[in-house]
Amino acid sequence: MNLDNTQKQKVAAWLEEGLKLSEIQKRVNSELGLNLTYMELRFLLDDLRLKPKEKEPPPSPPADIGKTASPGPDVADSPANALPEEDLDDLAEVGQPAAPGASKVSVTVDRLARPGALVSGNVTFSDGKAAQWYLDQMGRLGVVAKEQGYRPSQADLAAFQAQLQGELAKLGY
Repeated sequence: MNLDNTQKQKVAAWLEEGLKLSEIQKRVNSELGLNLTYMELRFLLDDLRLKPKEKEPPPSPPADIGKTASPGPDVADSPANALPEEDLDDLAEVGQPAAPGASKVSVTVDRLARPGALVSGNVTFSDGKAAQWYLDQMGRLGVVAKEQGYRPSQADLAAFQAQLQGELAKLGY
């Protein structure tokens, strides 16, 4: 497809405005009277050595772990055993780890993640109660207590978050 210099400048200007290729395709048809397929437009831009502007990626979510307790697909043993969402929301609000010796929480990371999880493991809280935890593909933290209805203390939750972040950082997450 051959365009004159004026038409090339119009296409370049539309690209600079940040128009999507589909919008440029419509303008080429309506304003220049040329009916181009999407692929022909791509080839035209390549021939003109023009590249579409890349949109800025949306800001990434904060690195805090555990915004919700929603279990991922095929991950939770039983949703009734999952910690309530408000308890896990508290994890995101805790900025500093608990003082050393304040609670005895141990966190382990599975060598092979549970199905549907990016990473998973086990946690034992200071009162000896155990639970399984996981991070799903959406970055949501889920905790499934072995004892139905169990709710760990706020200090244990804070210690769990701090230790989990440390363990995941060691593994490069």
